Amino acid sequence: MGNSYAGQLKTTRFEEVLHNSIEASLRSNNLVPRPIFSQLYLEAEQQLSSLEAGSRADNEEEEEEEEEEEGSESSSPPVSYQMKPPPEGCCTTDGFCQAGKDLRLVSISNEHIEVPSGFLLVGAKSPNLPDHLLVCAVDKRFLPDDNGHNALLGFSGNCVGCGKKGFCYFTEFSNHINLKLTTQPKKQKHLKYYLVRNAQGALTKGSVICWKGAEFRGRQSSTNTCSSTLFQLPESSGLSGSTSSEPLPPANPGAPAGTQQTAAVVDHTLSTATFSSAVYNGKESPKQQLMKNNLSALTRPSVLGTLTNSGPPKKRHKGWSPESPSSTETWNLQLNPQAPNRIKNGSLSSLPHSALVGPASSPMVGSGEPVSVPDNLLKICKAKPVIFKGHGNFPYLCGNINDVIVSPLLYTCYRNSQSLSRAYEQYSASTIQPISEEMQLLLTVYYLVQLAADQVPLIEDLEQIFMRSWRESHLSEIRQYQQAVPQAFPQVPSQITPVTSAQLPWLAGLAASSCNDSVHIIECSYSLAEGLSEMFKLLIEGKLIKTNYVVIICASRNRAIDSCIVITGKYQARVLSESMLSPSDYQKEVNYQLVTGKVETLGSFFSTLCPEGDIDLLLEKFYQENQGHISSSLSASVNKPTAVNGAGTAVCTSYEIERHQIRPFQLAVAQKLLSHICSIADSSTQNLDLGSFEKIDFLICVPPSEVTYQQTLFHLWHSDVFRSRNTDTLEQYVMKLDAEAQIKFKVFLQNSMQNPHTLFVLIHDHAHWDLMSAMHSLYPQTELSTGLVDRLLNCREVKEAPNIVTLHVTSFPYALQTQHTHISPYNEIHWPSSYSNGVDLYHENKKYFGLSEFIESTLSGHSIPLLRYDSSFEAMVMALGKRFPRLHSAVIRTFVLIQHYSAAMMAVCGLSQMKNYTSVETLEITQNLINSSRQCPSGHGLMVVLRIPCVPLAAVAYERLYNVRERLALEDNFEIILGNPNSGITIGKHFVEQLKIWQKIEDVDWRPQTYLELEGLPCILIFSGMDPQGESLPRSLRYCDLRLINSSSLVRTNLEQELGLAAYFVSSEIHTEKAVVNDVLESDPEKLSSTDNEDEEIVTEGSNSEKRSPMKRERSRSHDSASSSLSSKASVTAFCTESSPPQALSNSTEETTNNCERQKQKVDKGAQTTISKYLPPVTEQLDMKQNIKSAQVSITSSSSSPFSSSSSSSAPTHNSFVLQTSQCSMTKASKQPPIVFLPKLVYDIITSTDSTGLPKSSSLLPYHSVMWASSFRPLMSKMMTCTEQSLYYRQWTVPKPIHMDYNNRNEGRMDTFHPRRLLLSGPPQIGKTGAYLQFLSILSRMLIRLTEVDVYDEEEINNNIKEESDQYYHQPGDMWPDLETFRKMPFDYTIHDPKYEDASLICSKLQTINSEDRSMSKRQEDMYSCRQTTRMRLSKYAAYNTYHHCEQCHQYMGFNPRYQIYESTLHAFAFSYSMLGEEIQLHFIIPKSKEHHFVFSQPGRQLESMRLPLVTDKSEDYIKSPTFTPTTGRHEHGLFNLYHAMDGASHLHVLVVKEYEMAIYKKYWPNHIMLVLPSIFNSAGVGAAHFLIKELSYHNLELERNRQEELGIKPQDIWPFIVISDDSCVMWNAVEVDCSGDRKSDYTWTERNVSLKQILQHIEATPNVTHYALIGMRKWSSKTNSAEIKEPFSCCHVHDFIMLNVDLTQNVQYNQNRFTCDDVDFNLRVHSAGLLICRFNHFNVMKKQIAVGGQRSFHIKSKVSDTPVSISPAQYICAPDSKHTFLAAPAQLLLEKYLQYHSHRFFPLSLKNYSHPVLSVDCYLNLGPQIAVCYVSSRPHSLNISSSGLTFSGLLLYLCDSFVVASFLKKFHFLKGATLCVICQDRNSLRQTVVRLELEDEWQFRLRDEFQTANAKEDRPLFFLTGRHI
Repeated sequence: MGNSYAGQLKTTRFEEVLHNSIEASLRSNNLVPRPIFSQLYLEAEQQLSSLEAGSRADNEEEEEEEEEEEGSESSSPPVSYQMKPPPEGCCTTDGFCQAGKDLRLVSISNEHIEVPSGFLLVGAKSPNLPDHLLVCAVDKRFLPDDNGHNALLGFSGNCVGCGKKGFCYFTEFSNHINLKLTTQPKKQKHLKYYLVRNAQGALTKGSVICWKGAEFRGRQSSTNTCSSTLFQLPESSGLSGSTSSEPLPPANPGAPAGTQQTAAVVDHTLSTATFSSAVYNGKESPKQQLMKNNLSALTRPSVLGTLTNSGPPKKRHKGWSPESPSSTETWNLQLNPQAPNRIKNGSLSSLPHSALVGPASSPMVGSGEPVSVPDNLLKICKAKPVIFKGHGNFPYLCGNINDVIVSPLLYTCYRNSQSLSRAYEQYSASTIQPISEEMQLLLTVYYLVQLAADQVPLIEDLEQIFMRSWRESHLSEIRQYQQAVPQAFPQVPSQITPVTSAQLPWLAGLAASSCNDSVHIIECSYSLAEGLSEMFKLLIEGKLIKTNYVVIICASRNRAIDSCIVITGKYQARVLSESMLSPSDYQKEVNYQLVTGKVETLGSFFSTLCPEGDIDLLLEKFYQENQGHISSSLSASVNKPTAVNGAGTAVCTSYEIERHQIRPFQLAVAQKLLSHICSIADSSTQNLDLGSFEKIDFLICVPPSEVTYQQTLFHLWHSDVFRSRNTDTLEQYVMKLDAEAQIKFKVFLQNSMQNPHTLFVLIHDHAHWDLMSAMHSLYPQTELSTGLVDRLLNCREVKEAPNIVTLHVTSFPYALQTQHTHISPYNEIHWPSSYSNGVDLYHENKKYFGLSEFIESTLSGHSIPLLRYDSSFEAMVMALGKRFPRLHSAVIRTFVLIQHYSAAMMAVCGLSQMKNYTSVETLEITQNLINSSRQCPSGHGLMVVLRIPCVPLAAVAYERLYNVRERLALEDNFEIILGNPNSGITIGKHFVEQLKIWQKIEDVDWRPQTYLELEGLPCILIFSGMDPQGESLPRSLRYCDLRLINSSSLVRTNLEQELGLAAYFVSSEIHTEKAVVNDVLESDPEKLSSTDNEDEEIVTEGSNSEKRSPMKRERSRSHDSASSSLSSKASVTAFCTESSPPQALSNSTEETTNNCERQKQKVDKGAQTTISKYLPPVTEQLDMKQNIKSAQVSITSSSSSPFSSSSSSSAPTHNSFVLQTSQCSMTKASKQPPIVFLPKLVYDIITSTDSTGLPKSSSLLPYHSVMWASSFRPLMSKMMTCTEQSLYYRQWTVPKPIHMDYNNRNEGRMDTFHPRRLLLSGPPQIGKTGAYLQFLSILSRMLIRLTEVDVYDEEEINNNIKEESDQYYHQPGDMWPDLETFRKMPFDYTIHDPKYEDASLICSKLQTINSEDRSMSKRQEDMYSCRQTTRMRLSKYAAYNTYHHCEQCHQYMGFNPRYQIYESTLHAFAFSYSMLGEEIQLHFIIPKSKEHHFVFSQPGRQLESMRLPLVTDKSEDYIKSPTFTPTTGRHEHGLFNLYHAMDGASHLHVLVVKEYEMAIYKKYWPNHIMLVLPSIFNSAGVGAAHFLIKELSYHNLELERNRQEELGIKPQDIWPFIVISDDSCVMWNAVEVDCSGDRKSDYTWTERNVSLKQILQHIEATPNVTHYALIGMRKWSSKTNSAEIKEPFSCCHVHDFIMLNVDLTQNVQYNQNRFTCDDVDFNLRVHSAGLLICRFNHFNVMKKQIAVGGQRSFHIKSKVSDTPVSISPAQYICAPDSKHTFLAAPAQLLLEKYLQYHSHRFFPLSLKNYSHPVLSVDCYLNLGPQIAVCYVSSRPHSLNISSSGLTFSGLLLYLCDSFVVASFLKKFHFLKGATLCVICQDRNSLRQTVVRLELEDEWQFRLRDEFQTANAKEDRPLFFLTGRHI
């Protein structure tokens, strides 16, 4: 029951070890497995080699976890365990035994407990009380020894509460102490810790009980891994001392300071957002473990190490392959990530050790003899030493452990460096050894030796050193197995002699001997304990004052080394210890120091520095002396010229309106986003159905910063997407992620569910801000917003909603690019580069200054760097840090900097002695700030951003600077603003009035709500908050003071987002020559030349980043005027005004002058712009600081200071300044990026580069809640694109358990990416907000566009030559034609369809045509222009293409996944046709769902016929006429989805396709019946399809008549009509006529969209319908007039959508050879056969413009060459037997196209001779718009026009048959010189036709008048013969 194998004979493990060994050998190509028996018997006896020890540790670790069923990923669930019910009446309270005695450690830690001899006190964990340990007494024989072995089976224990003894079974004991387990009790699982007494005698948690030796064995004997549970939860045992400088006052003052579990510790822990992190071995899911620990575990910190599981996994791990690291390896790095939501992992310090802000009483898990930490260590050393555990065992620490900090970070680094990627081992003949422990330690010593005194060790540096060393030592092996050699390393011998443990101390000492004692080596022979004791002794004795690092090595020949490294340097120890604090602890620590008054010692120290006495006394004295004097002089420029008028008062022209515009970059990004959305929609996964959305809605989520919120509202207000909405409420579209967000988000989700046809875009701006897992943020309740992003954006509703797309937008996407990310790499959109191969991609007039440009400025020798550090400030901070070791450095830095600012202000105001108490840099900032507003007549000034992350410190700074400003009477000179993320902006009334004047705002209640609106306001903005949250700064920003940022948090995102505050756009419009400009703002004659001054210019390369001006509503805009390039020395009235534009300095180049003039025009234009009360449109974007890009101007320091050392001289100096310089400081500031001051530590990291030239900051850990997957990762490269960088992070980073993506892992699925989630990344302040708002706008327009179509909208043509008749045959309101009346109506030969605008006119005796009319109707320039279309919204009765999907028509389309894919069968259908002289074989593809429309023979299921209804059938839900749609090239775009058009009615629809297109049409339309044309028609035109449809339908009619005749139905009762429809008919309309007027002729009409079903059923119900041969309808036009529909029915041509009576038209055929005009030709044949053609004028069809397929699919090209050469129609015919280039096109197509464009060559007399048309026999061919034709039929009894009186100008005989005879032709009269054209299939037929028709009697032929189409002989060309009438 619950016993371990650990102490029993090894035989019980034989099977398991055998299994593991066999499995390892099977999975490995090269590893020789260790002998099984040595594993079983020899482990205890001998130390194994290091490699064996490692693999054994891993094997046993696996074995141990095999036992832990709870939460494992085993396929079988844990065995449920039913506990015995407790005896009646006993206590069942958790934490108490059944006798009711308290067993909780926290309760009885100070009580005396009797412990029998041989027993130990241990702590048991109860699953119901995760925060507590229960105290038990257990016989130590049943507990393991230090190596995890020799524990006896079974159990023996006593209850310390009630004293009951002799529990022999752990099950019985667990019942007694109320563990209430759900799984079988095991002592290994629940007995967790030894309990020990501390110095005060209180019982505290000691080391972990090491079951089975998983932690302590050989070299691995002292890892900090907790053996079984995922979240190890020791209250303090993992802490190596307090991480805070001072303990917080305990909540329970009575408890001794060292108490393990005082309420104070618990309280403070709960109040922090600190969470424990997991050691995840691929076994136990964090989710299950969380459930197990009831989430309360999350609030307690722990220190965990990790074990690498380097062996093959157990069977249950699927998919493990030898070449990949085993599943656990990715977690090796997770040594101690128990930090709260933000752990900074950059330096050695980076992983926090303890999140407790209070005393910690027990060190990290230790072993061996304890080491006592001396008392008063901190007092003596002035710093807390930081001990980094290295290799091997680490001793216990006891005593004053609050004064030391122990970290496992280095241990983990060593450990990870040994778990190489197995990529090399996979193929290697011999295992490539990892870097040895000795070498690791030696390299560490080398690294520490070369660190400068002010440098701090970085874990990343060390990892890269190990990586490089390992690669160099195995270069030959690695090269052997790599195609391409990786990074070049110096060539080294392939085998380096290894360092032995004996050599190690000597070599380390040798290395350290050169470093002037900065590294001290201590060698100890027995254990680390003696070395640590010696180190403490040396520290106390003061012998390590110069030493920064102490390396303690315990090496002996017969065992592995033990080591640790102690950081004793005061600066390094401070930085490393502070970096272990989480952000919340950091704030608490600072707050605590402020609240408890610990900082007062600092203040009193400052006051002693000033020889004149306390600064406050000096200020008071100054205030009293100068009251009433200084304010008038200092504020003169601010108070006087603020009014702008036309009376000659000077005005600054820096403020102008800049029109709101989208920059080319933003447009490009918006289009990229749109194309990604479209590609998701186009993919076969059907994750996004764009066709089903009619509009968009959106919600923008921003961090809970009021300024960011207002800023986003402002940009939204100016965006197209908001302007296009009919709503005034901006707020509904933007949501702050604060406590109220859930309500707003719930509304958003409800809207998305209620509106399935709206696409909802969820935009997560500043997306890196809060990525805390919601699971980890349930507790504590103090920070409600923590984990909100996960709770809202990752909720199931968002993930599953098919109409929600999530877009994450961030400048720092790294945390969203891990191995577990939700975002596919294909869904990442990166901001484009402005240059590609030196080519300017997007022409913009601004250059962006971001991090790389700032770094560049430090490298270039020709400009003053933009990034700087303040060495005097750093020196003072370091000195004070040593003096006040207990104060946090953030407190010291802040107080020093505020002191510097205060002193600088005093110095500028005349107290010159204060210059010595500030730094040159601070003096420069202050001086330029105070004087800036005086440089401008309107009082514009500079902004200085002072970044103080800690809110309490920011408040202190604000208060102090505010007081100093008041005392110096500067309150009207500049404003001090406290920028708190949770509140809005508060500024003084005086400054609000100034801003309103500058921005021409009349609103009385206006207040600035964004920093952008502080444009031009001289101010210090104290920017607080742990992280910037997306706030943008105005272009008047001049200095960005980041000296107080948390430099110990070395994480890439943190550093880059701080520097992102200074990102800036510099205009590239004005190019000034190098000019010498006097700078009267220069701070001091003695000032260092290296410091900046106001007029410095940055050299910017010619670039194009457009100006972005940040402003808000109701404010005028400022283009940076040309006045910025002036250096006028005139008086104050000579400033640039609107009436006198400035003249530029004389420039040496013409280009510069032109630029200035262009700019001048802009200025004038901008100045005259009227300002509307509502917001002039502004360039939107949170990052648009408008600046002017300027060319280089050399800097000359001025020797005159604006203030002399006495205050009395300030007024005259001011006047001289105004006279001397006329340039506004804000204008100059906006020409250059701001200057950034950084802490030295950060400056060094930012400006140093690695071997590839990449800034060092780029290789830091990317984000606090992710970690590296392995130390052995390649270096990032400077050449990496954003995409490559993303792939790098996706491969090499994993999220920690506190990250919201932690649980997003493969669970049997192929990928974990969310299909509708995108990521937009781009540098800070570059315009991402504008880009995504533009994206929303174009997406919205596209969706509207998807619900609209372009339909042809053309008036009917040739209406002017239609005979106007007063006679109307029907009444306007008649619903159907009257047959008898209709027979009387004359046929209108004229074509009115506008698509035939360029076709030949058809003449009849009814028409008298004059040439003027025809030429007027046809404007030559419009001949080939695009046809006119109009946009129409699709109605509910529209026909759709394949892009439409909706629930209703899924089944109709055959795509519904709930139905099986529709099966289809192929059926041949043959019939003979005499004209073709052969049997025609067609194929039908009939889906199973459509088989009921057909008749099949019973035995063989041969297709017999298509069912036809009866004429007498009547049904509301049925369309009688089968619909045929011939189509080519339009498988995607053809409108074949008639479900909605037919209003759901049952109908038969057949697609008629060519054989070669059958497969593609079948793919797109699986549920449609296909009629496949024979292959001989593959190159035929639409005539062939019409011909076969009609012939097939007649043949089918005959078959159905025969079939149904047997059923007693008369042949004439079978329905004879079919519908032939174009594939572009999209909607149908009906005109409703109201004839209720007084007179019979009065009527009104309306047109409405109706279903095709309604129209067809109406036509099918026509009386005597079978007497009509063809029925059609009008084509829609918006210009339809009443006259056109007054006659409801016409006898005329019908097109596009016809009902054809196949019975009546049996003997009239379509011409199967035709490509164009075949419907006109057919109409004429039908009419001449005496059949009725009826057009319903009250119905019309809309035709969609489709740009692909149809007739466009016929391309005429040369047969000889494949290169596309344009061939003119004149080349379509040639002389027979000539060497003309043959064309690859059907002969008929060449003929038709030639006649359309060049028929005037055959019929010269006919050109524009409309009264003498060309006689065309039995066919209509288009001879072009300038030739008229007259159609006659040669058939007997046919209806023809009377030709008497008509003289023809030509005769066209096209493939004439035997009905055409000589006598027929002799009836017609021709003009003299008229021409004849005979067209035949071959030359022989041509001659026979001439002879048969006796043409030579009247026509003259010449040999050269014979032609043929330009076809090769095998393509059967057509032949022409032309002649002239004699």
